Amino acid sequence: MQSTLAHSTTTVVQPSGHINSGNAETLKQHLTETVSSKDSSSLLVDMSRVESLDSHGLMALVSTLTLAQRMNKQFGLFGISPSVRIVFELTQLDRVFEIFDRHPSELEAAAA
Repeated sequence: MQSTLAHSTTTVVQPSGHINSGNAETLKQHLTETVSSKDSSSLLVDMSRVESLDSHGLMALVSTLTLAQRMNKQFGLFGISPSVRIVFELTQLDRVFEIFDRHPSELEAAAA
């Protein structure tokens, strides 16, 4: 996995605020365009600025994950606050998504 990250083009998207029915479709469109780009082989979502996440926001992320898997691209999340992480745990989506505490490159640097 480390070599894949080292040799891949990773795009990071950083949504902020409340992800809900009012803006989840916009986020989904942005994530879909990004993961579909030929310039990127993996997409990471920096969740550190997300204050809350409802079911519409979750569905935007699940939809993007499904698309990434179909396209054989990596899709992961990092920087999830405890209050947002509980949403993933309650829905058991923490078992579906690849979730990192920090950006994976920071984790690699700390391990070196």
